Amino acid sequence: MNILIVEDEELAVKKLKKTLLTVDESANVVGEADSIKSTVNWLQNNPSPDLILMDIELADGQSFEIFNHVQVKSPVIFITSYDEFALKAFKVNSVDYLLKPVQKEDLQAALEKYREMKKMYTSDVSTPKVLIEDLVKELQQKLQTKEFRKRFLVKHGQKLVSVEVDDIAYFFSDGRLNFFKTLDNKKFVVDYTMDELNEMLDPDKYFRISRSFFISVNSVAQIHDYFGNRLMLQLKPETDKEAIVSREKVTEFKNWLGK
Repeated sequence: MNILIVEDEELAVKKLKKTLLTVDESANVVGEADSIKSTVNWLQNNPSPDLILMDIELADGQSFEIFNHVQVKSPVIFITSYDEFALKAFKVNSVDYLLKPVQKEDLQAALEKYREMKKMYTSDVSTPKVLIEDLVKELQQKLQTKEFRKRFLVKHGQKLVSVEVDDIAYFFSDGRLNFFKTLDNKKFVVDYTMDELNEMLDPDKYFRISRSFFISVNSVAQIHDYFGNRLMLQLKPETDKEAIVSREKVTEFKNWLGK
């Protein structure tokens, strides 16, 4: 089975490829793309894969835009942290909709569903003949009220320690690893991607100000205007990495902080 992965976070790609091989030894990743532009280019210049695993939130916009630029002849499994995109996802070539962090069992079930649906495709019709009502019903079963992460088990020297989420000031990425700092200024490596953390953290308590930063409501010491209609935050404890609220998130951030 030839598979194209569309995902803009390197760690997420590595985890997805590893999980794929554990659930289907025949899975062959024939390509990777990390943006709308690169995906369109890949699809225009390569044979259609058997299946596409596609994140919805990419660096240059939502992946639904891909369908406006190129004919996608392959079925798609959407993978994302954002529940509200689900119905829109089902209106294109979607086989299934998986929430991050992707679990082995969920991916395996989605691949099995793909095999069952394969006979429902024809050479000139790319949309699977599946009733939207059935897909909505599946979605509703998936998106039951969930509990957010209460603590993280992390390494500290030669031992493991449990850290309460309420004691964490912020999460950040240096491009290679992801970390968090506690309110008392202790730093730990966390073994999850930023998109996976997005699914685990209570949005009332933590806000993703950029692709590489989650902050807690208790970590904001000062807010300053920054060029490009952005905001610069002074956090507590202090951080060596600039905490910039991206332009598109400024209004949402202000609403969140003012709740």
